[in-house]
Parts: sequence; structure tokens; C-alpha cells
Amino acid sequence: MPSIKAALSKPFANYIAKRIRKWASKPIETQERVFQNLIKEGKYTVFGNDHNFSEIETYLDFKAQVPIRDYEALRPYVERVVAGEEDILWKGKPIYFAKTSGTTSGAKYIPITKESMPTHVEAARNAILLYIYETGNSKFVDGKMIFLQGSPILDKKNGIKLGRLSGIVAHYVPKYLQKNRMPSLETNCIEDWETKVNAIVDETIGENMTIISGIPSWVQMYFEKLIEKKQKKVGEIFKNFNLFIFGGVNYEPYRAKFENLIGRQVDSIELYPASEGFFAFQDKQNEKGMLLQLDSGIFYEFVEAAHFFEDNPERITIEDVKLGVNYVMIISTTAGLWAYNIGDTVEFTSLEPYRVIVSGRIKHFISAFGEHVIGKEVEQALNEAIKSTSVTVNEFTVAPQINPKEGLPYHEWLVEFENEPEDESKFIQDLEDSLQQQNSYYFDLIEGKVLRPLIITKIKKEGFQAYMKSIGKLGGQNKIPRLANDRKIADKMYELQLTK
Repeated sequence: MPSIKAALSKPFANYIAKRIRKWASKPIETQERVFQNLIKEGKYTVFGNDHNFSEIETYLDFKAQVPIRDYEALRPYVERVVAGEEDILWKGKPIYFAKTSGTTSGAKYIPITKESMPTHVEAARNAILLYIYETGNSKFVDGKMIFLQGSPILDKKNGIKLGRLSGIVAHYVPKYLQKNRMPSLETNCIEDWETKVNAIVDETIGENMTIISGIPSWVQMYFEKLIEKKQKKVGEIFKNFNLFIFGGVNYEPYRAKFENLIGRQVDSIELYPASEGFFAFQDKQNEKGMLLQLDSGIFYEFVEAAHFFEDNPERITIEDVKLGVNYVMIISTTAGLWAYNIGDTVEFTSLEPYRVIVSGRIKHFISAFGEHVIGKEVEQALNEAIKSTSVTVNEFTVAPQINPKEGLPYHEWLVEFENEPEDESKFIQDLEDSLQQQNSYYFDLIEGKVLRPLIITKIKKEGFQAYMKSIGKLGGQNKIPRLANDRKIADKMYELQLTK
């Protein structure tokens, strides 16, 4: 017999699904409304005054007045906000700063305002409600739920609270879910990741866990510790666990490993949250891609990734995007980010409604020889190579080897296998074939004898965890880049003697 909470979740899910269908069916009008509201509110800010918002009436006006910026270019404005000034990027002051560690910018302070904060919470809630609407499954709301996240302890800077996004969001768990939520506040506040995961295992191992969520690589660590303690698969320990919610990375490279750890298949929901906004979530179990959140105070622009580093690349709105093209996503938001490059690249998988997949990071690619291999391509190559095999991969990254001791340069794949390929040469060939089929530049470089085929370097068990620990980024929202145009990660793995 379902509880009142489970029963009530269904009509609420129906209501939310109708609301979402309403704006999703009128995407251009929805985005125009968001755009006009942003400009109206932005007129009364320092940024708006500096960029003549009072004269902006159309998107063409906006493009002419507001250049694309990354965090470094926006930093002078952000620093004034951090210093406590009002009406700089958005009216008043932000209510939070989401603190992130940029690879080139040092610490970043991303403003979150009273207008933007609710959209983070609503999108996460709506993802679950649309799952209920589609599947009719609501029993899980009676069980325990966990999100492996950063500490909810917040600092203050000039009167404004700051912390990791996941720690900020932890303060917004609805009252009706408070009793279901795990781990305890005390455990969630543990800073050391390994200590925290062990404490979470102890707290949850005897509970009726129904939803588990987090970045796959860190959930994997949690699962492995559970199995080590109980000597059972996760699906046996938690018999009612049937929904895995994840974000931050592509799940496919982890899928086979997770199904082995769980011992059975479970439904999953993919999310696309970031400190700058909650951009998309999976709205259908059998559709590729995530529904772009067009009615969440975010105005989207797109630039083809292939042309992004040109002097004046073309900027377009959703009205002109095409399927299967790799775009850099540019956002303007109710948090006061204007024509802001978040660094992600996306591809559209559907235009009715607008759905996207995250294809990589504009700074994460290998183009040491002009090949411009991106994250989506190496992930797809791996997925195709492990298909119909018993191979499982815990983690991997790819780096260029420009100056080998002998022979031609190559792409080095650093791979931590759980189950190694029985026929390694065939596995490598399958990887190579897929990459060449996806990327014509890479194909030409191999054919032209500029590069030789890829080489796999095996990494010791838990080697990537050891690497992340060595750089102070174990756990939380931190992720291993799928590839890089330098050898910083690869060289560090060798230095730490993590290769087999």
C-alpha cells in the first residue's frame, strides 16, 4: 500500500509535466520572454549601464553590445560583487557565492541570487517528478535517499555565504524529504572524503535506500566499500534501490561496472547542474539527451566549437541550432552572468523539444597535431570497444605523447581496468577504428604517418583515486578530465608510480 506521500506525488508530477510541456512546446517565445526580462532587470546595474542595456531591444542589439566573456574577463565585475558592492551584475547583492576551483583562474566565485537559486532546486525536483510521471513509479519516495556531495558548511565573505554548490543546495531539501535524506548532517560535514565515505557506509548499510545519487566515480567508491563490508552486491544490500541519479560526467563508460556492482539494472536520471545554473535534465527514459531548461531565467546562445577561437565567431540562439553539431554554450542569467562562456560543449539530440548531451569542455581536447579530438569522441570509442565484451573500465584519461623515445607520436590512453580485455590488440584496434571513423583529422594524421595508432597504459587499481588525492581533489564534485592537450595528468601518474 503506497503512503500518502507516494500517492500525492503522482498528481503533482502530472501538474509539473503539463507546465513543462507548455513552455517546451513554445521554445522560441519562452526564450524571448526570458531574454526581455533579463535585459529589463539588468538595465539598473553597473554592467547594464556599461553595456547600454537601455538601448537593447533585440538579440541583435545584445550581440552588438555584449561580447562573450569567460570568468577571467568577467572577474573585474565579480570582484566588486565579492567586495560587497550592490547592483553590479544583478540588482542588489547575491545571496550566495558558489566557490569553484578553476584550473586557470584559481578560486572562482559564481554569484547565486534570490532569483536564480530556486531554479537549481526546482530543476532537480522536476527531474524526479517527470520520472514519476513517465513510469508511474513513486514507491521510492518512502525510502531513504542519498546524494554524495560536498560539505554543507558555508563560510561568509562580506556578509554573503559561500561554499560548494552541492553544499548550498543541501540547505534546500524540501521538508517532506528531510526524514528520507541521508547521510546525517554530522557525516555530511566531514571534509576528508575517504573518512566521509566510510561514515556514509556505516550510516546507510542497514537502511532502506531507494535513491542514490552523485558523480559516478565517487558513487563507485561508495559501492565498493559497501560490498567490501557486506560481501554482497549493492542490489542485495539495498533490495529497493531502483533509481540512480547522476550528473557531471557521461555515465556510459561506468554503466557495465555499475551493473556489476549493483548486480542488476536500475533506472537512471541524468542531470546537468553547474554553479552557473541548472541547464538540463533527462525527461524521458528512452530518449537520448536532456531537456534544456528554457524557462529557468537562463538565455542561451551557441557558437560552433570548430569556429570558437576565430576572431568573430557566429553567435546563434536555439532558433538556429542544428542536430549533431558541437556547440560552445553561452549563457546570460538571473545571477548576473552575461554572455558567459561556462566552458562546456553540447550537442543537440532533439529540436522538438530541445534536448542536449554534454560533449565535453572547450578547453579539454587533444589537438597537438591539429586533430581536435574531443571528450565525446573518446567516450564513444571506449563504449564501442567494450560493447559485447566482459571489459569494464573504472576510469580513464587520454593525453598526447609528442616526444616518444622512439617512433611516431601517439595518443596515450591511461586506463584503469576492472576487467582487462582478453584480446588486447583487438580492443585497441576497436578503439582506434572508432576514433578514426568519428574524427577525419585524426584519420588523416594516422594515414599520413604523422601519428601512429593509440597506445594503452594500464593504471593500478584505485590509481585515479590516488592521483586525485595527491592534488587535493578527492571526492565531491571533482572529476577526471577525459582528455587534455598536455601531459600534466599523465606525467603525474608516472611520477606517483601509478602505472602497471
